[in-house]
Amino acid sequence: MRGNYSEGFREQALAKVFGRTGDQTLESVAAGLNITLGTLRSWMKIALRDKSKSLVKTKRAADFTLTERLLALQESHGLQAEELNAWCRERGLFSHDLTQWHTDFCEVCAASGREESEELRQLRLANVQLQRELNRKEKALAEAGALLVLQKKYRALWAAEDV
Repeated sequence: MRGNYSEGFREQALAKVFGRTGDQTLESVAAGLNITLGTLRSWMKIALRDKSKSLVKTKRAADFTLTERLLALQESHGLQAEELNAWCRERGLFSHDLTQWHTDFCEVCAASGREESEELRQLRLANVQLQRELNRKEKALAEAGALLVLQKKYRALWAAEDV
């Protein structure tokens, strides 16, 4: 079966090897691609020797910043399966990377929404408590004002009787 692999398959295999996470071994990648470990290693040697290959220079999915991830999601939004796969190959990504990024962004948005709603609930509760305190103080001020008026009248009445 020597030499029966297309150039596109080799590129995808090398992208998978160079973009793998820490828990993936070469053996697991080779088994997942249904090729021998020796074939995969020889492809890697050739790719590493030839520095002009774009696969070695492409960024791994983990190297994308949040801004780049968001832009990638926007650019790839609405693409059908074949178009999406072609778009991903051009950028050295996999469609599952985009799916994971989308999920991560949605989780962050949902979490911040929950935090905002909790913060909003706390602010409303504080507002209600402050309104109650303000009403209590207004009533106390009105009562003190009424007592002062009554005290003035009382003094005025007693002062008139003393004369």
